[in-house]
Amino acid sequence: MTGIRVHNSPTRETRLSNQPHRQQQRSRLGTVLGLSTAAVAAAALFNTYRARKVEREHPPKGRFVTVDGVRLHYLDQGEGSPVVLIHGNVVDAGDWVLSGVFDRTAAHHRVIAFDRPGFGYSGRPHGSMWTAAHQATLLRHAFRELGIERPVVVGHSWGALVALELALNHPDAVRGLVVLSGYYDVTVRYDVPLVAVSTVPGVGDVIRYTVSPVLGAALLPLNIKAMFSPQPVPPQFKRNFPYGFPIRPWQIRAESQDAVTMMPAAIDMHQRFRHLRLPVFILAGTEDRIVSHESHATWLHDQIPGSRLQLINGAGHMVHYVRPQQVAACINEVAAARHPTEKVSADDGVVNYP
Repeated sequence: MTGIRVHNSPTRETRLSNQPHRQQQRSRLGTVLGLSTAAVAAAALFNTYRARKVEREHPPKGRFVTVDGVRLHYLDQGEGSPVVLIHGNVVDAGDWVLSGVFDRTAAHHRVIAFDRPGFGYSGRPHGSMWTAAHQATLLRHAFRELGIERPVVVGHSWGALVALELALNHPDAVRGLVVLSGYYDVTVRYDVPLVAVSTVPGVGDVIRYTVSPVLGAALLPLNIKAMFSPQPVPPQFKRNFPYGFPIRPWQIRAESQDAVTMMPAAIDMHQRFRHLRLPVFILAGTEDRIVSHESHATWLHDQIPGSRLQLINGAGHMVHYVRPQQVAACINEVAAARHPTEKVSADDGVVNYP
């Protein structure tokens, strides 16, 4: 005999008795969501206020030009054959001034140092990842706008990628290159996954305006110490660098996108370096804690026919602070159109590789 199971449906009274409980749950959920939204909004407002405050404390010192819809801030000083300086990540055009390279070079040349898109006071429109190739094209158009004809292009760190893209994609627009402490070969970067989320539309925007500035403020002193290591952070950098700039939400976007697109840029240029036919100086510190000189500078020297490699003994990633006079000497040699395999005068601690 088959048993009959009786399912008791909830009575109307039971359903009614559960309604207050459900209403309480919905009320609690609404409260949590409301408080969370308010907290996110408050954090975003605070970080935006703090970013604007540091900008007021460090107003722009250069000029502006709008190119392809992008407002670029740049420093322009001196007379003579042009030299363009392209900075790396974290810093901006003022880095060349603090290192002493800008003034040394401006004594003999017209020197133009750009804030790359999203850094300093330059804009970085949405809708693009702003790869090194894209930034190179933007600067090429800026050259035309500002009357910069066949400059020596100097790139440090991430800026070296832009300098190389300029020479590869616009060879007639560049007299020669000086690249410092750059990332050239395809090697793994473990920091990329940590910042990749900041590049995702929507989620990345929330993170950049809330969490990232707080974490960035905590980590920035360590990052800067690593950049200069094994040398101490120079006094002029400590005094004058706008520490609040790298943790502005919009600059965090630029820094994160640059980190994510760095390896693809190296892959794209990997087989093209050997086609460069212009004076190229490659400088690197033997104690660089950010980029291995053996994996990158020495490797690039082997790829580019006629290039010149100079290793600065004991220097870290910021070689232009350790040897600004040597950087200026390399710039002068390229500007004079001497072939880079000719001997250049070297200070103690500089090893030349023809």
